[in-house]
Amino acid sequence: MPYLDELIEGYHRFRATDWARERERWSDLAEGQSPKVMILACADSRVDPAHIFDARPGEMFVTRNIAALAPPYETSSGFHGVSAALEFAVTQLEVGEILVMGHGLCGGCAAALTGQFDNTEPGEGHFIADWVRMLSEARDDIRARHSELGQEAFLEMEREAVKVSLANLRTFPWIAEREQAGSLKLHGAHFSISEGRLYMLDEAEGDFRPV
Repeated sequence: MPYLDELIEGYHRFRATDWARERERWSDLAEGQSPKVMILACADSRVDPAHIFDARPGEMFVTRNIAALAPPYETSSGFHGVSAALEFAVTQLEVGEILVMGHGLCGGCAAALTGQFDNTEPGEGHFIADWVRMLSEARDDIRARHSELGQEAFLEMEREAVKVSLANLRTFPWIAEREQAGSLKLHGAHFSISEGRLYMLDEAEGDFRPV
């Protein structure tokens, strides 16, 4: 069966169950959205924030990309998709919180740590390599501490990526201003696929603790 047919079957189940159960809410959402939180998550098919947080429609503004990375603030011309999503969430929707959620077994973080796509052409990993280059400094630090890239090194890379994204978020002036004023809070998290457990970052301590 073509997978599109499976998607259509899923849509019919949604119409018969979730949509019917939340019909009043969908009617309200037709008038606009007002989520209180933005989730910056990985595009990995295993870590859908709506499922992990058991969220209702309209509760979260979600942006997903390779390795859940926030880029640094730039004003150069170009197609700044993540930055545009951040700008929309913060300045237009006025979300009160941003959560960066990394995860276990992240292919983007693994690519950053191993350099598997370095020196590749478009269509072979070039865009991936360019994107995860944001993690170069963290990668170098981790490689210096680990003579062999085992499980611990990959976990460190995944968690350091969350910290890099939080640091990059604070380079956006309208994020930094709101955080300083207390109207916007930034959080970091790591979801362990193998455990089904969420770990929240304590920035003061620099550690991730299970929820």
